[in-house]
Amino acid sequence: MKFESRKRLGQNFLISEAVARAEAVHASGKAVLEIGPGKGMLTKELCRYAKKVIAVEKDQRLYAFLRSTLQMKNLELINADFFAVQWPAHVINSIDIVIANIPYNLSSRTISWLFTNNKSAVLCLQKEFVEHMTAPEGTRNYSRLSVMCALSFNIIEIMHVPRSSFNPVPKVDSTIVLIKPKKLRISADEYNIINLLMQHKKKTLRNAIIDSAPELGDTRRLQDYIAKNDCSERVFKMTPDEILEISRNLEALQKL
Repeated sequence: MKFESRKRLGQNFLISEAVARAEAVHASGKAVLEIGPGKGMLTKELCRYAKKVIAVEKDQRLYAFLRSTLQMKNLELINADFFAVQWPAHVINSIDIVIANIPYNLSSRTISWLFTNNKSAVLCLQKEFVEHMTAPEGTRNYSRLSVMCALSFNIIEIMHVPRSSFNPVPKVDSTIVLIKPKKLRISADEYNIINLLMQHKKKTLRNAIIDSAPELGDTRRLQDYIAKNDCSERVFKMTPDEILEISRNLEALQKL
C-alpha cells in the first residue's frame, strides 16, 4: 500500500533493512518501546529480536496498515500521539529500551522524555542534532542540549545513516546513537537554572546571572554571590559539571 508522507508529522519512512537491523540488534531479549513505527520496517526487525514491542503510531492510516500487515504475537500497536499518552507506571517500568527513528521535529521532546523517565535508547536522529548533543564546551555547537546530555547520559555513536535510507529523502543525513542514562539526577529547578544560564552562553557568568535575575530572584543575594566568586568565565567555556555546580549554588540561594 502506498502512502503519501505527511510533512506536518515529519514523516520520512525508513527503507533500509541494514539500518533497521543495526538498530534492532539492541533489542535482543528486551521489552522495547518504538515511537512512530511508520510503515513498519524497523518494527518487523524489532519483533525478531525483542521479548515484546510496544509501537505507538499517531497516523491513523499507518496504524491501520500496520494492524493489517504485522501479525507478530510479541507486538502491541497503539494509535496515539506518543507524548499525549498517560503511561501507567507499571508499563514504563517494564520498558527496557526505546528504539526508534525519530521525526526530526520531535528530537528534543524525545530526549526530554528519556531524561524524565530514565530510559536507555537507540535512536536515529538528524546528524546535526547529534552534533549538538555531543558538543564539548567552548565549541560552536555547545548548547543547553549539550550540557543536559553530558550530565544525564552516556552517548555512543553507532553508525552514520545516509539520507537515501529514507523515503521521501530528507535534506540531511542521520546518525544512530546509543543513549544510556547516568545515575546523576537533576532537579527541575536545577534544569531551569541551567537553561537560563545557557540562554546567555556567550556572556560572562556574571552577566548571565544578572540577565537571569528576574527569574532567579533576590538581586541582593545574587550580587553577593557574584562578589564572592570568580564569575569572569564565559558560560559556553564552562564544563557541564561546572554549570551544574553553579546551578545548585543559585538554587540554594533561592531557598534562603
